[in-house]
Amino acid sequence: MTSRPNCILIVDDNEMNRDMLARRLERKGYQVAISEGANQMMEFVKNDSCDLVLLDIEMPGINGLEGLRMIRELRSALQLPVIMVTARSQSEDIVKALSMGASDYVTKPIDFAVALARISTQLAHKLAQESLKESEERYALAARGVNDGLWDWNLVSNSIYFSERWKSMLGYRGSEILDTPEEWFELIHESDRQRVKDEIAAHQMGLTPHFESEHRARHKDGTIRWMLCRGVAIADSAGKPIRMAGSQTDITEGKVSDALTGLPNRLLFLDRLDRSMNHLKRNPDRSLAVLFLDLDGFKVINDSMGHFIGDQLLLAVSKRLESCLRKSDTVARLGQLQFTLARMGGDEFTILLDEMKDTGDASLAAERIMKELSAPFLISGKEVFTSASIGIALNNPDYDDAEEIMRDADTAMYRAKSLGKSQYVIFDADMRANVMARLELETDLRRALERGEFQNVYQPIIRLENGEISGFEALLRWNHPTLGLINPEKFIPLAEETGLIRELGWWNLQEACQQLGNWNAKREPDCGLVMNVNLSIKQFMDPNLVENISNLLIELGVPPKMLKLEITESTVMENPVAAVEMMNRLKNLGIRLAIDDFGTGYSSLSYLHRLPLDTLKIDRSFISGISNGVDGMEIARTVMPLANNLSLDVVAEGVETAKQAEEVKILKCKYAQGFYFSKPLSPKEAEAIISEHVAW
Repeated sequence: MTSRPNCILIVDDNEMNRDMLARRLERKGYQVAISEGANQMMEFVKNDSCDLVLLDIEMPGINGLEGLRMIRELRSALQLPVIMVTARSQSEDIVKALSMGASDYVTKPIDFAVALARISTQLAHKLAQESLKESEERYALAARGVNDGLWDWNLVSNSIYFSERWKSMLGYRGSEILDTPEEWFELIHESDRQRVKDEIAAHQMGLTPHFESEHRARHKDGTIRWMLCRGVAIADSAGKPIRMAGSQTDITEGKVSDALTGLPNRLLFLDRLDRSMNHLKRNPDRSLAVLFLDLDGFKVINDSMGHFIGDQLLLAVSKRLESCLRKSDTVARLGQLQFTLARMGGDEFTILLDEMKDTGDASLAAERIMKELSAPFLISGKEVFTSASIGIALNNPDYDDAEEIMRDADTAMYRAKSLGKSQYVIFDADMRANVMARLELETDLRRALERGEFQNVYQPIIRLENGEISGFEALLRWNHPTLGLINPEKFIPLAEETGLIRELGWWNLQEACQQLGNWNAKREPDCGLVMNVNLSIKQFMDPNLVENISNLLIELGVPPKMLKLEITESTVMENPVAAVEMMNRLKNLGIRLAIDDFGTGYSSLSYLHRLPLDTLKIDRSFISGISNGVDGMEIARTVMPLANNLSLDVVAEGVETAKQAEEVKILKCKYAQGFYFSKPLSPKEAEAIISEHVAW
């Protein structure tokens, strides 16, 4: 026996599946080994370096069934637990795998709570089988150390040994449970009792490779618990079963309810939704709706006020939702309308509205919910405010199962968030098309860097006193092979959501600095251009940013003073203290700093004097206002004295007309950029106007 954590070997050719399972298993305390295929798997098995194998059936080359055969042909691995991972549609493969000696199976998409229970059970079986080979004393010692309840049934004497853990999970101890099978069956819910007996009998007759049963059992305190019971029979030389041993796992939390709120969890909600959908197929005059609800701003509350307050808020929200639904006008009006409220995890809740006669009732329910949640919550003596974005999916004959309607309700919820939050959206077919298009774009985006599809263009920044070029802003463009040039407003937010913005931003910075070095090498030393490069918030908060930029500038031979990094107000305000520290480190290198889109985030005005800045870039929305009325002028007039007092340069962005250029010049704004002077240029076009000393 060893004290190391159990090692789970994941065999799957899909990297995303492997990584997701590995992270979740490691968080549960398991060691994890990874194999992309059967050959590498056998090295682990032969070296006896894993305790259980999660083996995907569908793999290129040597598939999971062939891999299972290879394991079972290895004498030393006959008892190694192997759990097959398969799609729901592969029932024939499941049967074949079990007949070949697979220990168990889980289906995709994987329900992690059930998978974890089955892994734990198989490891318990493995431990029990190893212990059975030793003395009864060592078996009993192992049984006391296993978290699952173990049982050992002597079929000859018809007596059962129940471990203390087995008894305690049902509220009993010591001699309160007799060592008879009748005692066990009496604790099983009467609705499940005969089924469990039949499943045990089927295994003892050799009809199933192992005994497995999910059933309800009555706790000593009268409550009902869900149990996952597994076992395997041992036969004598004549093939007659003489012993049966196994384990019992309490899966109530994963099967029925959310631990924090006591509401049904995802598994139970899906089960009820599935049954309701089947019922509607027989009663087409009724309908149902799923409301997928996500709290707005919950992460901010959780991070700023602490997880205790966050948990209390979730509890208060669940109670208010339940109360709201029970007294809603919709329910009162129809009388027969039923609802199921569940928590999916985190700050997500779902509501099943069943037996609807009018699909408009879903909208009425959503409006009532948003109204109820708009009132403040009193948590630990503090008023806490939140709202909800709600996606609604209505049942239709195209849905085959509960997961599909849940997916569409989730999609509609994200649409509601993108429209400004605190509202509801009903799913329609266009959303599905948009989601698929977005997924395709995300896939293309992940490959675009390695395919060399990105390029920088450079927009001149003009010194207004003489019309000469003072520098350029490097702007990233994506030249998609089939969609053509994709607007940054479309792919930059996607890059930020997926985390790819770090790689894209670094490529943009490297390319811009290299281009700057090439241009300045052809000019007089004292006429160096300044290159402006935008930094995303994820880049800006990277602890290695300063070191990486310093090394890059040294490598390319670019003086730090010729690089100006543009940071948005929102980036600064995300964490003002950390932002000031990072900016000071960059300034110490000699790099110049600018606030981009200034004027769109007024909260930063109080911090402006603390920031080690060189430049303010006035947002284009205010410059465009110069042509439309006095508002833009007022903003510009306010900013210029402020900038002068702080010894900051000002760049007017988005200058598109001669009138705008003249007005900002009158206000003594030193620099401007925009289509009036030049569109963003390719490197060759930019080099041409540099060499020709073009001035406006």
